Amino acid sequence: ESKHKQPCRKKTYTKVGFELKLFIIDQIQNGQISTNFAAKKYNVPRSSIDYWIKKYSTLDQKKKAMSKQYEIKKLKEKIEELE
Repeated sequence: ESKHKQPCRKKTYTKVGFELKLFIIDQIQNGQISTNFAAKKYNVPRSSIDYWIKKYSTLDQKKKAMSKQYEIKKLKEKIEELE
């Protein structure tokens, strides 16, 4: 009897539908869960989640992030004026 080694199995992940992708992205962007936690909870590679965030984050969300940065810049300028 010779022992045969089992071939190294690649980790299998769950196929995720569009709705679940959006739900995961929403939870991460609202600060409810981290990317790492989502990857473990939903059995999805973290790199896939990062890709979805880039792909599906709406232009509106990007504009909000930019407008917040702009607002912070303007407020800092105002503080400097008042000092």
